[in-house]
Amino acid sequence: MKKVLGALFGLALALPFSVLAAEPVAATAAAAAPAVNSGVAGQLTQLVLGLLLVLGLIFFLAWLLRRVQQAGPAGKGQVIELIGSRALGPRDRLMLVQVGNEQILLGLSPGTITALHVLKEPVEVPSTADKATPEFAQHLLKILGKDQKDKK
Repeated sequence: MKKVLGALFGLALALPFSVLAAEPVAATAAAAAPAVNSGVAGQLTQLVLGLLLVLGLIFFLAWLLRRVQQAGPAGKGQVIELIGSRALGPRDRLMLVQVGNEQILLGLSPGTITALHVLKEPVEVPSTADKATPEFAQHLLKILGKDQKDKK
């Protein structure tokens, strides 16, 4: 199935270039020169307009997909919420999930999800505004301040 889709995709990509390769055949060389020039210009214009149409269609479909996803049930009424996540290795993770009033610590590895612990007392979660580390912001301002002092 993937091979068929790949072949169709390759054919769809090669099709506009095949239009450029196909030149009209004329009976005489003198009559063929103006026909080839106007034909290539017309084909090039058609190719550019087709490309713009396809790009416009892609952007429209992306916009439509975002609108449909926002209108779906994945909004504020979620029962299960991801509180935090920590990578243990390249393929293993710990995740803290809140279901209703309970928080569950999950271990994720390829192909398995294991409930490791159900917390008796929920962990306090900082608000989204507090997630940026102030140390990083201070360090960044310090670096930017040094850069601005060095330029003066």
